[in-house]
Amino acid sequence: MLTLSDHRVKQAQWCPSPNHNERPDPDDISLLVIHNISLPPGQFGGPYIEDLFCNRLDPDKHPYFQEVHQLTVSSHFLIRRDGQLMQFVPCDRRAWHAGVSAFAGRENCNDYSIGVELEGTDQLPYECAQYRTLVALTALLQRHYPAITRERITGHEQIAPGRKTDPGPAFQWDSYFKSLAAFKENLA
Repeated sequence: MLTLSDHRVKQAQWCPSPNHNERPDPDDISLLVIHNISLPPGQFGGPYIEDLFCNRLDPDKHPYFQEVHQLTVSSHFLIRRDGQLMQFVPCDRRAWHAGVSAFAGRENCNDYSIGVELEGTDQLPYECAQYRTLVALTALLQRHYPAITRERITGHEQIAPGRKTDPGPAFQWDSYFKSLAAFKENLA
């Protein structure tokens, strides 16, 4: 079972990113945004996602890295293909994952959201281990930040339509929400 202390998940591998700042209202954590990422695109494993989030991506390691190595981005969490959980930014800080975005008419989703990256692509199925970790993480976050209701869990594609497409059609929303409900019921 995952536990949260001082806005960090104890069971997550901690890999601190410098790419964060204060939230306008640290008590306003009310949205969960699900993303996907793979570096290079379509390839899994290796240190490149961490390197990107920690500003140490070597542009000479792959031609695609020439395009992205200078970005200053981060996410609160990354769930690897095997279900391993990594955390880059404490939940009470503003990670830089959403970019230009809006949810329910409110802009700047980074101000009030927690970002979770799944190692993957829009088109390739996500792994069962990733869903298990995501469900456990979501339940934990909902316990600590009760404003994150089911209706306030969304994909990057919904908060940045036309600009972003993740987590994409490969993400099984119905199965995720059913698993989340069952997981929470078992905790009760």
